[in-house]
Amino acid sequence: MGKLHINILDTSFTIQTNEDEEYLKKLLGYYTQMVEDVSHISSIKTPLQTSILAGLMLCDEVYKEKTNLIKMKDGQALPPENNSDGEELERRTIAMIDKINRVL
Repeated sequence: MGKLHINILDTSFTIQTNEDEEYLKKLLGYYTQMVEDVSHISSIKTPLQTSILAGLMLCDEVYKEKTNLIKMKDGQALPPENNSDGEELERRTIAMIDKINRVL
């Protein structure tokens, strides 16, 4: 059972789960990096907006990975990667910001 103290975006709390503590630290580190990337976007102004956009970006990654796994299991060819990870992250971030700005 793991315990993790989270201190991010002006919020602090502790969680306890059945996961290993080292695994939880890796997850928090990955999320923290995503939040830092999002926080550099000038149109994102609040911690709530930052956390929502970071969450959406992570969901996007998970969804695409699951889709790719399903395609691989079905024997379908995967499309070649045209962008580096940084370029892809920037493209997706800008697209999400545009969608958020249209809603706000």
